[in-house]
Amino acid sequence: MIDRILGDKLGSSKKTGESNLRWKKRLINIGKRGVALVGEEWIFFLSLFGLILSSLILHRIPKYTLNDFKILITLTIFLIIVKSLEREKIPPYLASKIEKGSYVPLKLLLFTFFISMFITNDVALMVVVPFTLSFNVSHAGLLVALEAMAANGGSALSPFGNPQNLFIYYHYKTSVLAFIKTIFPFWITSLLFLILLFFLKRNLFKISARSEPVSLGKNWKGSVLMFLLFLPVALKAVPFYLCIVPLIYYLIKDRESFKIDYFLIGTFFAFFGFTDNLAYALNFSITEPSKVFLYSAGASQVISNVPAALLFADFTDNWKALLWGTSVGGYGNLIGSLANLIAYKLYVNHRGNNWKVLLLFHVIGYAFFFLGIASFFYFYNFVK
Repeated sequence: MIDRILGDKLGSSKKTGESNLRWKKRLINIGKRGVALVGEEWIFFLSLFGLILSSLILHRIPKYTLNDFKILITLTIFLIIVKSLEREKIPPYLASKIEKGSYVPLKLLLFTFFISMFITNDVALMVVVPFTLSFNVSHAGLLVALEAMAANGGSALSPFGNPQNLFIYYHYKTSVLAFIKTIFPFWITSLLFLILLFFLKRNLFKISARSEPVSLGKNWKGSVLMFLLFLPVALKAVPFYLCIVPLIYYLIKDRESFKIDYFLIGTFFAFFGFTDNLAYALNFSITEPSKVFLYSAGASQVISNVPAALLFADFTDNWKALLWGTSVGGYGNLIGSLANLIAYKLYVNHRGNNWKVLLLFHVIGYAFFFLGIASFFYFYNFVK
């Protein structure tokens, strides 16, 4: 009897210990996932921390304008449409058409440069870099680094080529023509420098063709139609309420396309509030174009160009210099633009860590960065 009681107690104690061990493992796993999430979405959590801390210190709730919410809605719908284009394999299908013939690496660079104007620099790289690495290509790290520069430079010309452009376009209520005219010198300079670098290094790239065909999804026509319908909305050519059309379409036809980067939306929301608090507390402005440019370009190297645009917008009316600053700031180090991080991570996932490639990314990035600074001061009259 005593043995049975002792056995039951020992068994119960063992089960309790196993249960506690399972809970510890779960907590450790949750902790690891949490740390990984903060590491991946550090800009969002930093923005949220800044919003909460500044609100507590100032004892105020930040003011959000109607224009802030228009930007958030436009960005959300655009991300949904781009996700749909990805799901229907439209970008990789187009990319697959350029693998035939000569100068394939150059065609990949030009494809990245031009398509980034329509599907954003981040998405362009998420399509082109894996496609590039599916080839048997020598000096792939150099080619991927150039593709990152191509995506940043090419996307600069379009109001919806990257998140900071969309923000500047809506926040300052500028026109499409004024936007393009302002940044065109940067865009064409980046293109010419990209082509020059390719021809200087073209003998390094030895590439063999792929064998896997790429087929379009069954709803690709609907995705293209929604993209074309939403363009005039994003460009403010038609009433804003028409943005409901793609939302209804995707709710009915393709709800999977709603799986977008909501952390990016959250970053914008948090930064809108944080910068409003800063503007309330600091109450100063930067008017000199060269200062706006240099401050925003420099800040992009520390906090990335999207937060830099959101930060300085509340302290300057000179949107032209800010546009230049955040565009040039996308070059430089990996932090300058999230597109840089995406390109490097994709390379590492396919080919493994390589400090030489990491160094190469920064050497090329800063070559474009300092060229961008020189271009700004050469074309200074465009941003006065």
